[in-house]
Amino acid sequence: MEVQTSRFGVIEIAEDRVITFSKGLLGFPSMCRYCLLQPGDDAMFFWLQSLDDPELAFVITDPTMFYPEYAVPIRSEQMETLSLEKLEDAQVFVIVNKVEQQLTGNLQGPLVVNTLERTGEQLILADKRWTTRQPLMKVGTAAQAASA
Repeated sequence: MEVQTSRFGVIEIAEDRVITFSKGLLGFPSMCRYCLLQPGDDAMFFWLQSLDDPELAFVITDPTMFYPEYAVPIRSEQMETLSLEKLEDAQVFVIVNKVEQQLTGNLQGPLVVNTLERTGEQLILADKRWTTRQPLMKVGTAAQAASA
């Protein structure tokens, strides 16, 4: 299927790349259909592109790449909503923001995706250990390390 985006123009994606967030995302309740764009096989960051609005896209990442101890407690009713039979079928992402020279992740509002059914939900965690602006890395850190 063809997808119109403001950042990448028109792109072709497979139907099985569509993820449906039936409740939308925080602040965007009517935007329910997204696709995951992976810039490369070894990418740490991805684009979650809205299929409902070409202007809407989020940079997301797997938070365990930065915080291996990070875990999202999923209650039984959330398992039902996501049609998850087992936790191994879920993938967790967080939305990334740039604050000055720091990339941060919203670890209090993770995105949980059922990788088999391609459904997702943004959860709100009560765990105050994590913030909506959890530091991930300084901008340019990877480039500096690669050139050293």
